[in-house]
Amino acid sequence: MNLLQVIARWVRLPDWQRLNAIGLCLAIALLTWLSWPLAAQASLDDDRYDGNIFVVYAGNGSLVPPKSSLAESLRQQKPAILIYYVDDSRDCKQFALIVSSLQRGYGRAASFIPVAVDAIPPQPEYSDREPGHYYAGVVPQVVIFDQMGKVVLNRTGQVPYEELDDRLREVFDLLPRSETTALKRRSFNEFNAELN
Repeated sequence: MNLLQVIARWVRLPDWQRLNAIGLCLAIALLTWLSWPLAAQASLDDDRYDGNIFVVYAGNGSLVPPKSSLAESLRQQKPAILIYYVDDSRDCKQFALIVSSLQRGYGRAASFIPVAVDAIPPQPEYSDREPGHYYAGVVPQVVIFDQMGKVVLNRTGQVPYEELDDRLREVFDLLPRSETTALKRRSFNEFNAELN
């Protein structure tokens, strides 16, 4: 059957059959369009939700859910890093990359505790062992605690990796970054192997 025969047959159809055929074609086209995979609408540079920022943008699903709580880390006298975030913030998405880089070097020695601010229960007051106590109302925010539970850094916004690394080096008594690229503990019994 050629195209002219199809058109001739179409013209002879009653109106109701033509409308049914048009409706069927439109329904098939709509279903095809709806089932077509669409590209993600969110990106690193916008405030749209695209999933958990640590998984999607930092490639680090090990951060969420956190392995320990703030109270547990303080009880164990383990340094802790609170990271306040929301998943639909461009600043938080970009900061997730910095947090993931920090975790590579300090993940075993410190507790990384991401806190989705939407999940902080509203209360009139929080104890100093609850993340809500330290939240300043701005994201991203990072709070670093030393082994004794003292806050050594509490900053909001995009905090550079170097500043966070410097504070963590102080907490762990590591050599400054300018002297070494690796994380090495200070030695109290250093000697010079090149004796004259």
